[in-house]
Amino acid sequence: MLKRKIQAIYAGKVVVLTGATQGIGRQMCLRLAGAGAQVVMAARNRERLDALTTDCSDLPGSVLAVPTDIASEPQCRALMEEAHRAYGRIDVLINNAGLSMWSRVDELEDLGLLRRIMDVNYLGSAYCSCYALPFLKETRGRLGLVASLTGRIPVPTRAPYAASKIAAARFHESLRVELHGSGVSVTVTFPDWVATTIRQNSLGSDSKPLGYSPAQEEHMMTAAACADIALTDIALRRRGRILSLRGNAAVLIKQLWPGLVELIARRAIHKGK
Repeated sequence: MLKRKIQAIYAGKVVVLTGATQGIGRQMCLRLAGAGAQVVMAARNRERLDALTTDCSDLPGSVLAVPTDIASEPQCRALMEEAHRAYGRIDVLINNAGLSMWSRVDELEDLGLLRRIMDVNYLGSAYCSCYALPFLKETRGRLGLVASLTGRIPVPTRAPYAASKIAAARFHESLRVELHGSGVSVTVTFPDWVATTIRQNSLGSDSKPLGYSPAQEEHMMTAAACADIALTDIALRRRGRILSLRGNAAVLIKQLWPGLVELIARRAIHKGK
């Protein structure tokens, strides 16, 4: 759970959160509403948004559900405009929505998957950030991105996903440099594998959801723990970090022994952890 001092930072803040209804996003939403924030929840599925609205009804904060497909630039713009119209400001944007996949490149049956993954994970987060920036500058606000460790090290069966995540991360890290002196902070979080429903919804070689998780979820960080760390770093305006010891080690080792990291990655995917 979020520490009291972190809860105090979010109390009364207007937070736009994408990918709010499942996994890390759902845990973030519950924590933010519990801290007294005014959360603008964005996701594609209206029924899940309604269910999450009900789950937050007894919490100190408020929630506003805005059905949004972040792969659509006009919908990203409408999301920010709706948040600003409803509350008069935006204090925090958290780009959490993402689409995963699980297939070797040479087994892909539909190369349209490449664009779909990039549209959601990279362009979707970039659209949201661009349209939120004028409002964040007004409040000297906070911008957060939930990226992925796969964007920092090579991982088989995830190549398009890794490409989209590192694109989003580099975009926001570069944006951080551009925003120096504006008062807007940018935090990029790199989770290792997290136990969420994202793998059940991952797209396979035929571009259809797998419907099951090919990984051993019991060995992973929980979505709640990941949400706590990311929200804490965003609140404290940290640059962000890799959320596992093995992830930090892999990034360091990759500079000296890239072949070793590739071997470890192959074995990890084979074992599903």
